[in-house]
Amino acid sequence: MYLPDFDYYAPESLTEATGLLMQLGTSARVLAGGTDILVKMKSGLLAPSALVSLKNLHELRRIRWDADRGLAIGALATHNEICNSAVVQEHFLSLSEAAHKLANNQIRNRGTIGGNLVNAIPSADLPPILIALGAYVTLAGPNSSRTVPVESFFTGVSRCALEPEREILTEVVIPPQKTTGSTYIKFGLRRSGALAVVGVAAAVTMDGNVVRDARICLGAVYKVPTRAIQAEQVLIGKTWTNDLLEQAGRTAVGCCLPISDIRGSAEYRRDLVRIFTRRALKRAITQGHV
Repeated sequence: MYLPDFDYYAPESLTEATGLLMQLGTSARVLAGGTDILVKMKSGLLAPSALVSLKNLHELRRIRWDADRGLAIGALATHNEICNSAVVQEHFLSLSEAAHKLANNQIRNRGTIGGNLVNAIPSADLPPILIALGAYVTLAGPNSSRTVPVESFFTGVSRCALEPEREILTEVVIPPQKTTGSTYIKFGLRRSGALAVVGVAAAVTMDGNVVRDARICLGAVYKVPTRAIQAEQVLIGKTWTNDLLEQAGRTAVGCCLPISDIRGSAEYRRDLVRIFTRRALKRAITQGHV
């Protein structure tokens, strides 16, 4: 397979990059890690007239913590950089662990958090834990920028709130929070490198054995990552027990609409949602790290 012909640009600033997108129009695409877009181009699924590479925008690779703002991760930070970042591990270990579950080592060395989000694949591993932790993204245009909660960033399969002809996702921010435990677990058809058949992220705030707050996000069981709000409400204000977590898992099943495909039937996925919601909640409650 060969890449089709295209024009290539490597701007030196974010302003130049967004200006190029405006100039080139809808047939241009942004190139970050390239683990998705280059494969699609080789297979004939995508044929942009131009690629605008972000490789020179080194400020978009920074990972930093601010006591007021929280954890800010540049869109060009790779999955392995997130895995191995001492800053991420100190403040949100569950995100580091989720990044480690993504694909294989070669892909994690190239793939970026920004690309993972913009691709808007329902089975992606990072969106569920980011949504559970209340993260938001910054989208930069030629003259201004805006922020969008990750929870509302996805609008459909391979569709998101980014305006591709004028905006670039520049960073992901997880605000400081009172969360006492969080985790992301997934089921795939092989031990490593597999797409999620079902993924579940959970973040809880505990007061002793009482659940004061809970956020549950389901992946790979709807066209976008989905909050299991009814399941969260089962937990809040109650003392946790295994029976309560099972009730929350059964309630989460009603919050999704899975499909049947080569990786599993809809019925199989619904049962996995029940099981993995219960497991994710118990791990978040008992493990006690964010």
